[in-house]
Amino acid sequence: MEDSYKDRTSLVKGAKDIAREVKKQTVKKVNQAVDRAQDEYTQRSYSRFQDEEEEDDDYYPPGETYDGEANDDEGSSEATEGHDEDDEIYEGEYQGIPSMNQGKDSIVSVGQPKGDEYKDRRDLESERRADEEELAQQYELIIQECGHGRFQWALFFVLGMALMADGVEVFVVGFVLPSAETDLCIPNSGSGWLGSIVYLGMMMGAFFWGGLADKVGRRQSLLICMSVNGFFAFLSSFVQGYGFFLFCRLLSGFGIGGAIPTVFSYFAEVLAREKRGEHLSWLCMFWMIGGIYASAMAWAIIPHYGWSFSMGSAYQFHSWRVFVIVCALPCVSSVVALTFMPESPRFLLEVGKHDEAWMILKLIHDTNMRARGQPEKVFTVNKIKTPKQIDELIEIESDTGTWYRRCFVRIRTELYGIWLTFMRCFNYPVRENTIKLTIVWFTLSFGYYGLSVWFPDVIKHLQSDEYASLTRNVERDKYANFSINFTMENQIHTGMEYDNGRFLGVKFKSVTFKDSVFKSCTFEDVTSVNTYFKNCTFIDTVFDNTDFEPYKFIDSEFKNCSFFHNKTGCQITFDDDYSAYWIYFVNFLGTLAVLPGNIVSALLMDRIGRLTMLGGSMVLSGISCFFLWFGTSESMMIGMLCLYNGLTISAWNSLDVVTVELYPTDRRATGFGFLNALCKAAAVLGNLIFGSLVGITKAIPILLASTVLVCGGLVGLRLPDTRTQEGSVDHCWTLWLACRSRKPP
Repeated sequence: MEDSYKDRTSLVKGAKDIAREVKKQTVKKVNQAVDRAQDEYTQRSYSRFQDEEEEDDDYYPPGETYDGEANDDEGSSEATEGHDEDDEIYEGEYQGIPSMNQGKDSIVSVGQPKGDEYKDRRDLESERRADEEELAQQYELIIQECGHGRFQWALFFVLGMALMADGVEVFVVGFVLPSAETDLCIPNSGSGWLGSIVYLGMMMGAFFWGGLADKVGRRQSLLICMSVNGFFAFLSSFVQGYGFFLFCRLLSGFGIGGAIPTVFSYFAEVLAREKRGEHLSWLCMFWMIGGIYASAMAWAIIPHYGWSFSMGSAYQFHSWRVFVIVCALPCVSSVVALTFMPESPRFLLEVGKHDEAWMILKLIHDTNMRARGQPEKVFTVNKIKTPKQIDELIEIESDTGTWYRRCFVRIRTELYGIWLTFMRCFNYPVRENTIKLTIVWFTLSFGYYGLSVWFPDVIKHLQSDEYASLTRNVERDKYANFSINFTMENQIHTGMEYDNGRFLGVKFKSVTFKDSVFKSCTFEDVTSVNTYFKNCTFIDTVFDNTDFEPYKFIDSEFKNCSFFHNKTGCQITFDDDYSAYWIYFVNFLGTLAVLPGNIVSALLMDRIGRLTMLGGSMVLSGISCFFLWFGTSESMMIGMLCLYNGLTISAWNSLDVVTVELYPTDRRATGFGFLNALCKAAAVLGNLIFGSLVGITKAIPILLASTVLVCGGLVGLRLPDTRTQEGSVDHCWTLWLACRSRKPP
């Protein structure tokens, strides 16, 4: 009896030992799984729980308590029998919840740092800045491990097509303006709107799409803005009304405005420090290629009016519309190619999407290694630091709201978020950099675009002076019983009398009739360009199949006259227009002149430094303006234009690189977009001021351009130099921040 009691006692003790050991092993497995899945805060909470377990062996998960030894046996059996490994992990997650007698402040949910809701926002932002500094250093090492190869070159050409579309957009309006003015019957008072409306759209688009790129991502923002540009650029080639054409070009400019800030932010975030300056400069060449492409296509397409077709007299589709369609091809190509490219991994890390960023970085690494013939090389990065995500209050419409109310609230919230990000560009310590960059961007844009408009206008002024000297003046003469079937060009007829004359198939080019009388005359199959009848009298005259619009008869009188088959709308029929070829050729040369500057800036950007190139190029451009004093002929002005463009391109390239490097990831595209919008505003202002001085004086444009360029270059030299800083784009910024704060980075 006594032996059986001892056996039973030893059996109970053995069962208790087994249950206790099973419990310890289960907790050990759970802690190992949590260590792999949770962050540092969760790991500390589980280790604290394990310490409590060792002090109190009677503690079990909720719902399983012990009253004595017998219950201990029973609980052990129920807790361990029939459970697989997944169930044990599930139990372990619940073991992380403290007991009810613990303080409320010690409650920690899985994956949530303890006490974040009770921390001051400044503390959270300080922790985020520390995380960003650590991420910046780590990201540079990761990009160096990924290498520079096939992936970067593929992205280089894809983003280059988007940048090329931006260059084309700038030149399109200038090339189609002469033809569009005639085809759409644009009065002289309204022709200036076509040039300004595109810059207005680009100004708004740069700010909006740049801010959106910091909210939704570089790739997605670029896809949307390029799609908007391509759609409305294509649509503008078919519209007939001037107002609708302006509207389409406005939205087309709004779309392309986001190309520059998004492209440079996107590409800079996949480049290592030692490659960034050079390859961003090479990327700038696509803007030049876009200008050359637009000039070549205009030269090849617009003067060929035989490519036109019409549907009656109401719908006219002339060659300049074909040119607009062709110019939309780079945009369409970039949209198609972008669908195959991933998002910027640096942006994904910034918003806390660790797994997606890691997969893209591994894709970059594997793509480059396979291209090098090293497919066996393994991507060694396992975990990347992500900055602390700070929650923001978002206004959400209730489910009972209508769909348009929900869309309105969503758009308003996004715009407010963009505005907040923009205002952060003026917070300490980046406020000083933003102010300096604003001055440099404004002065360079004002001087460059102002003189770029002034040069062609001066050339036109010289041509008009030459034309005035070649214009034939015919006065006080009388012609009777005659027939004319040739082209009349550059003539002014004053006080003439034409009796029983026939004008058959005549092409009037820049012909003006003043105080003249037409009696019993016939105008048949006549076309005219810049032809006007001022204070003339028509008696018993017949107009058959002519394009004489009422505005061409100024203070004229008609007596017993007839109009048959009058051509409605404005006609483009001047086939061999030498002036059109001349305009395209001048722009082609001016764009091609930036090629040497592009090559020099790309090769020397990382050698002599961004600031040296920026300040030096702007100062030299200002000095070159004084050579305009000697521009007394068309050829000399074209030479000055090429020299000026070649010097300023280095300043543009270095300014793009400096702007990308001086803003952190969370506001890089927003800051770049704001500065690019300021660039377009300065361009419009420069066009107005310099355009009003054409033919008046040379002194004011030369002194004004020289002053703003030199002053802007001197301010640019005061910007922080990021060329020699180790680390990624963001690490350059954090190092500068640390120096400003007198703390080690």
